[in-house]
Amino acid sequence: MTYPEAIEWLYGTQLFGIKLGLENSHRLLQELEAEKPSPATRIVHVAGTNGKGSVCAMLDAMLRAGGARTGLFTSPHLVSFRERIRVNGGTIAEDEVASGLSEIRARVEAWEIHPTFFEITLGLAMRHFKRERCQALVIETGMGGRLDATNALASDVAVITPIGLDHTQWLGKTHTAVAVEKAGIIKPGKPVVSALQVPEAAAVIEVAARREGAPLHLAGRTLPENWTVALTGPHQRQNAALAVAAARLLWPEISESAIETGLATVKWPARFQRIGERFVIDGAHNAHAAAVLAETWRATFPAGEKATVIFGGVATKDTSEVLSLLGDFAGRWIFVKVASQRGLPAENLLKTWNSLS
Repeated sequence: MTYPEAIEWLYGTQLFGIKLGLENSHRLLQELEAEKPSPATRIVHVAGTNGKGSVCAMLDAMLRAGGARTGLFTSPHLVSFRERIRVNGGTIAEDEVASGLSEIRARVEAWEIHPTFFEITLGLAMRHFKRERCQALVIETGMGGRLDATNALASDVAVITPIGLDHTQWLGKTHTAVAVEKAGIIKPGKPVVSALQVPEAAAVIEVAARREGAPLHLAGRTLPENWTVALTGPHQRQNAALAVAAARLLWPEISESAIETGLATVKWPARFQRIGERFVIDGAHNAHAAAVLAETWRATFPAGEKATVIFGGVATKDTSEVLSLLGDFAGRWIFVKVASQRGLPAENLLKTWNSLS
């Protein structure tokens, strides 16, 4: 298949929907002989509700600064599918996507239970990381943790970012229920690093770590004041503290200068990303992220300054609470329909906002 043909085939697998479970992932990774690039490869696995992508980007940047050849697997992408799979900061090439998906398609066509979009993408990533001889892998969960496809990997360090309520139709409607799913990435005897959590989530993580005999490390909220974090907002310094703790566990030989360099140079778009002086892009998509965005706005701009907010949402998210939180600094709204089958019409978003006013 060519690259466009391969991507068209991959997106066609979305009709198989979301399927939580590890059987297909184990089978595909075994068939690709890509469960781990090499016995010496170290894997850090990141779950949580918000901040996963930022923590993964920081980990990747620090490990690269420390001399490791890294593989980074994240989702979703912003512009190109290839953003999901990176080696040493560079996105996977189109011909690698085409050849990898061609091989995977040939292997899975006869399967009784067809793998999902996400399972196939993980298989493609691990195949690529093996071919590229990656020494350290930074793996972000897709949704949840316990039954997420990425949990088929034998990770060396687990990281749990702040837990909130998202994907509640799949993960549960309470912090306790969601935390059970996130804590499912903890591996027997392997260390876990957790952000500060609400009490219900913290209790679940503590019990899971004790059950698995996994050393639990609680990351603080602070970094040395003289350390620069390239990503904007107080919450990013908290994310950085979490990433630093995980990097030291995964790669004990990492130097302080590599940690500082990674944090000072990390790039992760659409996280309070400034375009010029007056334009900010942010991907906040749930209440917790919207609250953090509002806090970052207030910390960045003069008191009382309002924004024109261009907003789009999807049908699977609770937009009312997000709009309410963003309304704290919104002086004017422009509602748009997201270019997705799940995208909400602008008229629906306006109606939701008016119902809150």
